Amino acid sequence: MNKLELISTLKERANLTKSEASEIIKIFFDSLAESFAKGERVEIRGFCSFHIKEYKSYTGRNPKTGQKVTIPPKRLPFFKCGKELKERVDY
Repeated sequence: MNKLELISTLKERANLTKSEASEIIKIFFDSLAESFAKGERVEIRGFCSFHIKEYKSYTGRNPKTGQKVTIPPKRLPFFKCGKELKERVDY
């Protein structure tokens, strides 16, 4: 399912216009992105949780030249499936 399919499903099930459904989806994803940018944990009970993992800087190698390269620290979102979703998928 992609974003447009999600908007269509919301439109049909909630009896909304396409623009209203689109705005709701936009608000939802913008709120998620803002929380991630702040480093906050996001939990949707029964579905999943997201948290930010922080990775330290390390020394890697360029695969072409074999030269050592310093990889800068980074923060990435991490998805963890909820128990109810896990049970639903693995029926």
